[in-house]
Formats: sequence, C-alpha cells, structure tokens
Amino acid sequence: MAYTVEVSIVQHGVEVAVLRSRAIMSNLAAIAMLRIAVFREYPYLYDGSLDYEEQYLTTYAKSPDSVAVIARDGGRIVGAATAVPMQDAGEAVHSVFRQAGYVPDKWLYHGESVLLPQYRGLGLGVRFFAEREKHARFLGLTDAALCAVLRPDGHLLRPPGYVPLHDFWRKRGYQPMENMVCYFSWKDIDEKEETPKPLAFWSKKL
Repeated sequence: MAYTVEVSIVQHGVEVAVLRSRAIMSNLAAIAMLRIAVFREYPYLYDGSLDYEEQYLTTYAKSPDSVAVIARDGGRIVGAATAVPMQDAGEAVHSVFRQAGYVPDKWLYHGESVLLPQYRGLGLGVRFFAEREKHARFLGLTDAALCAVLRPDGHLLRPPGYVPLHDFWRKRGYQPMENMVCYFSWKDIDEKEETPKPLAFWSKKL
C-alpha cells in the first residue's frame, strides 16, 4: 500500500501538498520546527526540542500508510497536518481504544495539525482534514479520531479571549468521545521537567 507521490494544489496563494509514507522524510525537520513554534501557544504550552520532535515524527515516516498535508508559501512550510492508521500510532493511543472495545485497525489517527497564525482563516485547516480523511477512505478505514489536551478553565496561562477549536471540529463532523482519555508527557513553558498531560479524544464516522 506504500506510495510516495506528492499531490499539490494551490489555495489562497498557498501550495498544499499531500505526502505519503517515505516522501514525508525530507520535510521532517521543517515540520518539527513548526510544531515547536505553534505548540508553544496555549493550550499546549509545549517547550520542545528539535531532537525530540524529529524522533517523534519518524513514526509517520516509517508507517507505510501515513500521510502528511503540507502548506507552503514561497517554498517555506507554514502549516502541516499528519495522520497514520491507529495501529501504527503507538500504545498510548490505541490501547485506550482497545480497552473501550474498539478495533484500532479500522481507525485513522490524526496527529498534529499546526498552522502559523497569519495563515489561519484561509480554509487551510479544512483542507488538512479533507485530505487526511480522503486518505483514510483510500485505506478502507471506517473511522477517524483526534485528541486534544485538557486544561482547566482557570489555567494561569490561558490568554484572554481564548476560543478552543471545539466548534471547528464539530463542523468537520467530529464529536467528543465520553471517558476516552490518553496521556502524553512534555515540559510546559513554565515547568522545569516533563509531566503527564491528559488528552481527550474526538471521533468521526467516515
């Protein structure tokens, strides 16, 4: 099933490229730097390193059925979204689904979806979801899921006027999954060391 052809379109002057499997490798460093920049914002508050990021992203490069949707402006990567069959996503993700009675090999797992602030509102996030779901259907997968960090409403670093992406996900057809939570550890920008963070799942029938 592995294939590496790059498919490109142009949207609002930004090139959107769909990369599959090994074709993702040449973009790992740029995606890693983008993740570090965007996830430093609330609610992730992620104080990341390039070495960790590149190691994490090799999950997508190694999976024969992974996909990455890349947004480029003048050759510079300004946005990226990844997805992988859930069975390739790692124990922290698919164990939650197995324990709840789901069959992980029927699911696509959305990884990151990151976009620089000045490129938001152009429909690129919608394209990121559409291309990943198209890939899931190509693979014969029946469901898709994403997870998002949970932060208390009174978090000290929550910016004024912050609006979560819940309505955006609902418009794409995703709904929160009751009692479905996984944990990942990272160091927040105001922490001295890594701590586990809860992330809640949202899902959609494809």
